[in-house]
Amino acid sequence: MRLLVMGGTWFLGRHIVEMALARGWEVTTFNRGRSGRNADGVEAVRGDRTNLNDLKRLAGHGTWNAVIDTSSSELPPRDVLAAATALRPAAHRWVHISTVSVYEGWPHKPLTDASPLLDCPADADESYGYTGPDGSPTQYGFQKAGGERAVTELFGDAAVLLRPGVILGPGEYVGRLPWWLERAKRGGRILAPAPAEQRIQPVDVRDVAAFALDQAAGSANGGFNITHPEGITFRGFLEACLAETGGAGAPVWVGPAVLTEQGVKQWTELPLWRTHAGVWAVDSSHATAAGLQCRPLADTIRDTWLWWAGDGRPVDHPRWAEHGIAPEKEAKILASL
Repeated sequence: MRLLVMGGTWFLGRHIVEMALARGWEVTTFNRGRSGRNADGVEAVRGDRTNLNDLKRLAGHGTWNAVIDTSSSELPPRDVLAAATALRPAAHRWVHISTVSVYEGWPHKPLTDASPLLDCPADADESYGYTGPDGSPTQYGFQKAGGERAVTELFGDAAVLLRPGVILGPGEYVGRLPWWLERAKRGGRILAPAPAEQRIQPVDVRDVAAFALDQAAGSANGGFNITHPEGITFRGFLEACLAETGGAGAPVWVGPAVLTEQGVKQWTELPLWRTHAGVWAVDSSHATAAGLQCRPLADTIRDTWLWWAGDGRPVDHPRWAEHGIAPEKEAKILASL
């Protein structure tokens, strides 16, 4: 099996590469070499995926049984289209890492793989789309939907579209789980979003990587929602963070009305907290039937803490600074209760 990974040096891409090598596959990576070190044993091709000459040069290293694209998150559809066009003669399949944000109903409505998608042309530039007044839909969602269309137009029945919600685990660059782990370690009274029994559906990066590799080697096509089928309650999530870090903390469960009144930003200041009805109602039964296996999220929390306490943050990323409530703001809210 010959695999091309677009990206491949950090978080999901890194796990995909390492797992593919462990399976005995031949792996080529394509990246600029700025965000991390390539794994030993890969054929590393340096280049800019927005540069057509670099893409043509990359195609000369083929052919591959499949491409797994982990590096299109910030790219407009036209750049995804250009890469898919350049690599189509050199690759049989394309596994595209997308997002649940491509759905019209995200995050307000429960979703299945058959839910309507946002509409965006395959050749759209970065200006296409808009973000609604309540924060949805998002321009990001439009852009990712256009990227999906670009891949599907070029690869047809050989295109696989993976739509994860939140990915956590060792190597996380966004900082959601590391922030909660650090907060648990600090202890004391912890501002926690009620209801405590709200189930959340993040998925382990290693489980996403394994499923992506299975799809690269398989024959399925189309879209798959990638969320944890069982999830974990927020209470269970925080209890696991406290247990792993040894923090002597006590969650103080505060309802959404109070948190909103106090100006707490959803999704970022209290990572993973969001009140929209559909945010944790994404059905992944199609992926589960196709072989997605998700480990208990308590294991994800444990392994992330082992990584975080040992190696720390892998790369600098602008989204890291968005996450976590300032200690002074948290203390002020807790004191007002």
